[in-house]
Amino acid sequence: MQLEAKNVSFRYDKKSPWVLMDVSLSIQEGERVGIVAPSGFGKTTLARILAGYEKPSEGQVLIDGKELPSRGFCPVQLIYQHPELSVNPRWRMEKTLNECFTPDEALLAKMGIEKEWLHRWPSELSGGELQRFCIARILTPKTKILICDEISTMLDVITQAQVWNILLDIAKERNMGMAVITHNKALAEKVCTRTVRLDK
Repeated sequence: MQLEAKNVSFRYDKKSPWVLMDVSLSIQEGERVGIVAPSGFGKTTLARILAGYEKPSEGQVLIDGKELPSRGFCPVQLIYQHPELSVNPRWRMEKTLNECFTPDEALLAKMGIEKEWLHRWPSELSGGELQRFCIARILTPKTKILICDEISTMLDVITQAQVWNILLDIAKERNMGMAVITHNKALAEKVCTRTVRLDK
């Protein structure tokens, strides 16, 4: 499976400046592509476009040569930088986790999710614990490409390493493609098979 952005440009309206201009890239299953740029170069906007949450002003995003599905499950899934903004504060974590599918115990164990966390509210968990839930709930058998938007920036160094090690192991096991969107060039070089400079 291949995710492809073809000549993607984006701005919020015709009077606004361009956030992205003529961006083209592709991500194959099993490939980890680092998308690197400082803040303000449209990395999060590109993440949302690649996952189908935002439509480009120009260009297109294709999965195996077809447009991303507008209904049903999309094989391209986005993990956000701020897990606390990705969950419903009125839902206990078990409901959040099982919203799309029910992960098996082996996946929960691999993600380091403890059973007692399932009965807690989001506000009762740390950022690292919440991010583990946000990752686990999108790792369905149908997920083929992960868009990781600065997913470890808000975490302490030890938790960053733990989350990346778990995610990379699972991606390798399942031959999943990944876009690793970051301002951290060293991180991209460590976890990715190749990098793209968005600011170039």
